[in-house]
Amino acid sequence: MDTNSNGTQAGEGGRSAYALWAAVVLLVAAVAYLGVRVLDQLADLEAQVAQLRLESGDAARTAVHALERAQRAEGSAREAAAARADAEAETQGARMLADAAIEDAANARVEADQARAEAARVRAQAEAEVNRLEEALGLIAETRRTALGVVMNLGGDHLKFEFDKAELRPTDRELLSRIAGVLLSSRDYSISVNGHTDDVGSDEYNQTLSERRAQAVRDYLVEAGLSPEILTVVGHGKARPLVEGTSDAARARNRRVELGIVNTRILYGVSVDEQG
Repeated sequence: MDTNSNGTQAGEGGRSAYALWAAVVLLVAAVAYLGVRVLDQLADLEAQVAQLRLESGDAARTAVHALERAQRAEGSAREAAAARADAEAETQGARMLADAAIEDAANARVEADQARAEAARVRAQAEAEVNRLEEALGLIAETRRTALGVVMNLGGDHLKFEFDKAELRPTDRELLSRIAGVLLSSRDYSISVNGHTDDVGSDEYNQTLSERRAQAVRDYLVEAGLSPEILTVVGHGKARPLVEGTSDAARARNRRVELGIVNTRILYGVSVDEQG
């Protein structure tokens, strides 16, 4: 009984040892397997960490770029706001200038209308004065109306200059005194005294003679009371005959003096020579 019992115990012990060894082997294998799995997981984790690091770097760069763009956008917005404020200020200033210009234009139109009305009134008065003067002088000598006044022809039966002479006769002085009396009652006039000759003699000689005749008339008008400032002397020689021909009658008519009387309040744009 003891021997069998020992053998049985020995067999049971062997099986127990085998089982223990098997368990150890299994445990080692399990540990090894778990280690491999842990290593694989660690490798995956490291890869994930590396990927995360790359992604975080990209995200950081993206964030930096976004911040820079935001800063630029903010600067642009400030510049745009400043430009808008400047534009609004300029617009306001331009509007004020435009309003002022409109007001000035309106005032200018009013002033222009007033000036035109005043000019029309003055011109009407001047025209009436010219009409009165033409009528009064027409009773003394041959007179014709012009755009700016009247022209008196003092020749023929009025101022009878002798051949090659520039002296005034008593009857000539009487005529000029009557003319001066009419002119002294008027104002705003300038008078051009124009001398003429007949066709006998040289151009140079007749030019001088025509100036002497005009000067004689001018001097007497000054003696009669007219202001010398309104009188001018012009000689035309034989260049502007009143009538053509070489008869004594034609030459007598061409030996003359003409008075160009211009109303200075009427628009002055035509010379006395152009009038007559």
